[in-house]
Amino acid sequence: MAAAGFGKQVRHFSTTVIKPVSKLIQPPIQVYGVEGRYATALYSAASKQKNLDQVEKELSRVKSLMKDPKMTTVFMNPHIKRSIKQKTVNDVMTKEKLSTITINFINLLAENGRLSFTPGVISAFGKMMSAHRGEVLCSVTTAQPLDEASLAELKNALNGFLQKGETLQLETKSDPSVLGGMIVSIGDKYVDMSTKTKIQKLTKIMRET
Repeated sequence: MAAAGFGKQVRHFSTTVIKPVSKLIQPPIQVYGVEGRYATALYSAASKQKNLDQVEKELSRVKSLMKDPKMTTVFMNPHIKRSIKQKTVNDVMTKEKLSTITINFINLLAENGRLSFTPGVISAFGKMMSAHRGEVLCSVTTAQPLDEASLAELKNALNGFLQKGETLQLETKSDPSVLGGMIVSIGDKYVDMSTKTKIQKLTKIMRET
């Protein structure tokens, strides 16, 4: 029952932000969980108003505001009364002169006691916007930072996974615990070629024999 009620609330946000009432516009990628549902409702509403880029910029501003210790407390502390949270965030967002759609959305999170999900919602919305622009997010983790030659070779290989019109958004990380090799996540694909994982698999095989 609770899940059904939640679904109605986010659909209501998306379909009543503008008139007449219309169907939910699905983003180019689906993000699961509570954060994904709220982000989808916002994406749909912003898309109908042709305000996707503006909302994305405003969410970035909200994310920056949350770095303030006082705002962090308001967003993340479950012991603060919901009514106080609602008034505080509404006053701050209005002072920042954010668009009505963004203010209404943050107010919806406050009203539903979901302000603590805001960072995840912003992240999910960002992923949807990247897909909207044809960007393919890729994360590569290696034991040591890659030199320029290796990085160029990697980019060339990863570009082979892209479809026409798509662009690669590469993030590289270093983690000594992987020992060697690399872990690659691109779109919905995940490949673990790390030395650490190979050793773990070898150890498991040896224990089972």
